[in-house]
Amino acid sequence: MPELTPDARWSVCLRDAATSTVLAARDPGRVLRTASVGKVFLLAEVARQVETGELDPAERLAREPEEWVADSGLWYLLDEPALGVLDLCRLVGAFSDNLATNVLLRRVGVPAVTATTRALGCRDSALLDRVRDDRGPQHPPTLSRGSAAELSEVMARLHRDELVSAPVSARVRRWLAANADLSMTASAFGLDPLAHADPDRGTTLVNKTGTISTVRADVGLVQGPAGALGYAVLAEWAEGTDARDDVLAGMRAVGEVLRAAVAG
Repeated sequence: MPELTPDARWSVCLRDAATSTVLAARDPGRVLRTASVGKVFLLAEVARQVETGELDPAERLAREPEEWVADSGLWYLLDEPALGVLDLCRLVGAFSDNLATNVLLRRVGVPAVTATTRALGCRDSALLDRVRDDRGPQHPPTLSRGSAAELSEVMARLHRDELVSAPVSARVRRWLAANADLSMTASAFGLDPLAHADPDRGTTLVNKTGTISTVRADVGLVQGPAGALGYAVLAEWAEGTDARDDVLAGMRAVGEVLRAAVAG
């Protein structure tokens, strides 16, 4: 494990995706805020409901005024007031779309997402709430939280087609393969942020990131000639401090370890 800045709290875990064997870790059981990483659980539940027939993938969902949030995503910039379920999932996977997240979460419900999260073996990791511009004492304290131990195992299960089922895993992999944020751990692979669904220099990557002012989080699955690894690299630092640059450098260093390992 490379040296990581002491100015942040870290939770890191790298696993052999085929066996779930932990290859390297730093405080993997530590629970930190994970920002948008928890949207992975929402995508898993939507995919599950689509596969079971509980949710029509062609159903169009309209955004409501109380769900409006800006920042991450594209939908808040678009004129279209309603989109189909699958297009909303694509927006969440590609651009971590906050508005699409809120609309999907209203449709499937937090309890259903929580049940699927627990069925995946996660006890500390969860999507707790919808995205809010203002989070008060009456709301859950954060959007999502998690430990690297659990989140890296989720990514390993995704590789093995065990994220609920093989069809669910395939859907979630496709959505996450479009993720345009390769600024963290994934920056080490030198991939095209806008087009990396197919192997590039022998490497295939799917990942989900999370960003707030005091958090950087990156969980993913990377596959190369020497094998596949599930990873979770989470960092959180204190309000009023700025560890961002050192954290991003450390995350890239972990990515270099991953790159070397899958290259063989």
